[in-house]
Amino acid sequence: MDQTNHSVIVDEQVVVKWLTPPAPLPHPAPDILAHLVEAGFNDTAPPYAALTGVVDGREHLLALVTGYLPDARDGWEWCVDEAVAGTTAFAAAVGRLTADLHLALSTLPHSPTTAETEGTATGLPAPLGVGLVERAEAALSEALAVTDGEDGVWLAERAEVMRRELDALTAPVTKPVTTPLIRIHGDLHVGQILQWRDGYAVIDFDGNPTVADAGPRQPAARDVAQLTTSLEHVAQVAIKRRGTPPDQAAAWARRARAGLLAAYRDRLAARHRPDLLDERLIRPFEVEQECRELIYAARHLPRWRYAPMGVLHTWYDAQKTSADTPAATPTPNPARKPEENIA
Repeated sequence: MDQTNHSVIVDEQVVVKWLTPPAPLPHPAPDILAHLVEAGFNDTAPPYAALTGVVDGREHLLALVTGYLPDARDGWEWCVDEAVAGTTAFAAAVGRLTADLHLALSTLPHSPTTAETEGTATGLPAPLGVGLVERAEAALSEALAVTDGEDGVWLAERAEVMRRELDALTAPVTKPVTTPLIRIHGDLHVGQILQWRDGYAVIDFDGNPTVADAGPRQPAARDVAQLTTSLEHVAQVAIKRRGTPPDQAAAWARRARAGLLAAYRDRLAARHRPDLLDERLIRPFEVEQECRELIYAARHLPRWRYAPMGVLHTWYDAQKTSADTPAATPTPNPARKPEENIA
């Protein structure tokens, strides 16, 4: 059971996920799941059927039927255990899984929009040259507006440093961002990575219900940044709920992040597609993601604020608050926040 949908396990063979409420068609999940099967990507719950019906005169997706994965646990369980134990062997497997997912999604057919075909004066595809900076800066501005108290004061003191971190989204003309836009998962965090009897599997291709202005085709770095920031959140959960020492948790997150990125990068290279990842985009997308976590906490789950604030403290407490401070080196899914499982 999760918050936004109702899942029923039938005879430990299939899972029927009823969408609550039903989602108007077109919906991304059926097409993505069908394409993943065609592309040979098997690290997900095998899709069996999609149930549709007419609601208020329009066709809707009512339910998805997928295979049951024995002994499955999501990342807010198994990954927190890894953080507490200080082990990071999982990171390589998850990095390869993510790369394989993006390799498969990069071949999903699409019809280019006018914006994608026209580009900009710098030669960048318009979705990279226009919109990403505005979206990230808007997230920072909203995070500043909705974060109150001492956290809000601390955040405001570091706002200029955070804005500098977003500069990579406006890459110089001499070395523009040319990474291809692909269909991405859109809400990729550890809660979407199941550890099950035979390994790891990624689930929930419904998109991010908390971000209305995000196109389905974006740089792969967006998914990567969501996944790496969720490792940081796992570390914060381990500190708060399992008593892990902060320095130990932060060191674990750094090792896990490095292992995941190395495996992801190596897999793309082995498949002759290193162009799918422009690493300059990871850090600004990570900063934007933490802003969105603060917005999510303010709107839906105030007690979750400790997680993104803990990450930001880890990143910025050792820095000056001046705009001249060098950049640090390297949306939320309402269905899968660990704090929502606390009575």
